[in-house]
Amino acid sequence: MIRLLLSGVFMLLQLSYAFSQGKFSIQRVEPLHWWVGMKSSDLQLIIYGKGIGKSTVKIKKQGLTLVKTNPVENSDYLFLDLSVDSDATAGFYPIEFYENNKLVGSYKYELKNRETSSVKAQGVHSDDLIYLIMPDRFANGNTKNDQIKGLREIQVNRDSMYARHGGDIDGVIQHLDYLADLGVTSVWLTPVLTNDMPQASYHGYANTENYHIDPRLGTNETYRKLGEELHKRNMKLVHDVVPNHVGLYHWTVIDKPFKDWLHEWPSFTQTTYKDQTIFDPYASVADRERMEKGWFVETMPDMNQENEYVQKYILQSHIWWIEYAGIDGFRIDTYPYNDLDFMAKWTAAIQKEYPQFSFFGETWVQSVPNQAYFLGGKRVGQSIDTKLDGVTDFQLNYAIADALNNEKDGANRLYATLGSDYQYPNPLANVIFLDNHDKDRFFSVVGEDIEKYKAAFSWLLTSRGIPQMYYGAEVLMKNFNRPDGLLREDFKGGFAGDTVNKFNASGRSDAENELFDHIKKLANYRKNNTVLQYGATQHYVPEHNVYAYFRSHENQVVSIFMNCNDKEVKLPLARFRESMKEATRMKNILTDIDQEISLEITLKPHQTVVFELKK
Repeated sequence: MIRLLLSGVFMLLQLSYAFSQGKFSIQRVEPLHWWVGMKSSDLQLIIYGKGIGKSTVKIKKQGLTLVKTNPVENSDYLFLDLSVDSDATAGFYPIEFYENNKLVGSYKYELKNRETSSVKAQGVHSDDLIYLIMPDRFANGNTKNDQIKGLREIQVNRDSMYARHGGDIDGVIQHLDYLADLGVTSVWLTPVLTNDMPQASYHGYANTENYHIDPRLGTNETYRKLGEELHKRNMKLVHDVVPNHVGLYHWTVIDKPFKDWLHEWPSFTQTTYKDQTIFDPYASVADRERMEKGWFVETMPDMNQENEYVQKYILQSHIWWIEYAGIDGFRIDTYPYNDLDFMAKWTAAIQKEYPQFSFFGETWVQSVPNQAYFLGGKRVGQSIDTKLDGVTDFQLNYAIADALNNEKDGANRLYATLGSDYQYPNPLANVIFLDNHDKDRFFSVVGEDIEKYKAAFSWLLTSRGIPQMYYGAEVLMKNFNRPDGLLREDFKGGFAGDTVNKFNASGRSDAENELFDHIKKLANYRKNNTVLQYGATQHYVPEHNVYAYFRSHENQVVSIFMNCNDKEVKLPLARFRESMKEATRMKNILTDIDQEISLEITLKPHQTVVFELKK
């Protein structure tokens, strides 16, 4: 029986139980609680405690029905299949445990009323702008939780790129007005669940708990407060989920319920990272198995998603967080490595409970067909309809970098990539981005050229899909992924002792304010104009490495002209009359200059201009 190292932190032992003989104890019950009035009545509890699997169970209070008791290989586990009756009321339901027909203990399980008036599960769509934050590196709003005794990593050292720096959820909450002012409508935090790993635990992608926020980031209540504060500002919360794997020190890995809880091999076997083996008609079974069932890295065990108990454990924890914290959408980590049959069931079950909820999956792959394969809709010969709404659009990420760095033919790369959108069920559901916590900072990608960087943001905020920006991009944070810790530096001004504060205009350089104001202007225009949210796209074959595209919706038309050259270009406008229609005037959204449409416009080197067309 494992001892809970975090018991003092999470109060995991403050359970309502009383045992008459003390022959066994309950250390955990998950989910922590549930709700009445959910659309699905099914509920599976994991009971964990010494010898608990040897007991028989009874529930006598009407409203919560015991359907089946499932003892498993490990006698310290008991899985209970329950049904929450349609007439169940909120309150505590005693679960009684018997040995040899003798009552040895009971546990009071709580069913709560749903907060039907609270905002939740709205979905994240193309009218949103997502801001991605690694909370440990953004702002320290509560220094009291910097170090937590009992965890495997206690050190806080801002001089080390892999140690904890002390940022937390309170720090995010304290800067929501800054984000709202910038034009952000949704906040995505890298995973916030407890990551009790001995090193590099700051990134969150190796969770060791499913129902507890990492205490160095805050509490469950702090996270729920984040959702509430976002919703007060008409903003949304994106939750980063990792169904494929957990951390090596996850409590169910330290003491597994049964042998096939994980995908395990005779010796450590890592995934090949070759996503194409999932759909390659010529792939060997062995290659496909290793791709899907190999471990992501040595410290991240691969969950056996074919096991029905594992499926239920993952699904219920995600539904729990939506209901508890008011989450609006999921970003799904390492999507291609999951069992797609399970992901289809998982998605359908969540959308049954929350019809407006949305999902986008990380698909770090190398082609549009590879990327499209993982989406719902079965557009490119999939054997499974995953029902996934959108993906992180890495192909457009590659293309925008080529457009701004390839002096010969970069515009054509952008044109050709977008022209492949016919393979997507809904291109507007794809998340487009310049960089993230794994990718080179885009300011460095474009050689710290401010004009190129502004052009990149002009594209991001006017192209189809859901735009996502990475924290600090608006203040010219830079660096390459050599190593990845360089991509995750602190936001200056978010921590005590910082000599400058980039959250304020006075703490930013002229160049930083120029870029900040550029993003703010376009992001807020986009937030208030459906033409850049849901508008149809029409683009033109690039000539002389200039890319031109238009967004139109009802009576609005916006034109975007991107000069991908390092020299000035005079662009004739006559060939675009099909999209410009009867417009006679054009207003520059960034400068507010309103002028008559002329025969041609002049574009500076690497300049992108955005015009609202008017009759």
